[in-house]
Amino acid sequence: MVETYCALRTVAPTRNAAYLSIGGISLLSASPETYFTVRGRHATTSPIKGTRPRSMDPAEDYLVKRELETSEKERAENLMIVDLCRNDLSQVCVPGTVTVSSLHRVETYSTVHQLVSTVAGELLPECSAADAARVLFPAGSMTGAPKRSAVQILERLESAERGMYAGAFGYAGAGNLTLAMTIRSIVIDGNGVHIGVGGGITSGSVLDQEIAEVGVKAAAMLGVLGASPNPYLYTE
Repeated sequence: MVETYCALRTVAPTRNAAYLSIGGISLLSASPETYFTVRGRHATTSPIKGTRPRSMDPAEDYLVKRELETSEKERAENLMIVDLCRNDLSQVCVPGTVTVSSLHRVETYSTVHQLVSTVAGELLPECSAADAARVLFPAGSMTGAPKRSAVQILERLESAERGMYAGAFGYAGAGNLTLAMTIRSIVIDGNGVHIGVGGGITSGSVLDQEIAEVGVKAAAMLGVLGASPNPYLYTE
C-alpha cells in the first residue's frame, strides 16, 4: 500500500499529498485542493473549479492553459463557488474582512491545469478554527450553489454514498488548521478499493467534455493501481 502511495506521489505530486491508515481504512491522496486553513485568526479557502488535461507539446500545453484561463464557462463556475465561499466565511469572520485575495489563477500540475481562487477573512474572536470548518463544510466546490438545494439534488441523483470522497483531511494544533479536499484519492477498506471523481454541471456543460474531464481526473489513480480505464470515462 505504501508503494502504491509513493507511485501516486510520483505521477501526481501535490503539496497536499497524504497517506493515512486508520481503523481498517487507508487513504492515499494526491489532492491539489487546499480546502481550508487557519493561521492565527486568518482563515483562507481555495476552491478549484475548472480543469484541463496537460499536453506533452509545450506550445499546445500553453494554449490549453490560456483556454482554461479565459473560458467564460469555467470562470463563471469558479466565480459562483467563490461567491458561495465568501458567504460561508462571512458567517464566521469579522464583518468587512472577507476578501477575494486571488481570482481565477491557473495552477499547473503534472497532468492537469486547474482554475483556482482564494477567499480569506479574519475569524471572529468567539469563533475557533473548528467552528469555521463546520460552517464551511461541505465544500462549495463539491456541492455547487445554492448549497442546501444542491446537496438535496445530489442526494436524489447520486446512486451511492460518497464516503471519504469530497470530505477533508489534514492536521490541527495550537489553534491552527490545515485541511485538504479528499479528491484525486484512493480509499481502501474492507469492501475494496474506491476512487471518487466528478465534475460540476452547469447550463453550459457539454456531456462529452464533462465525461472526458472525469477520465482525466481518474487517470493517475487508475494508473498506479494497474487498473484498465473504464471506457465510459473517456470519449473520442
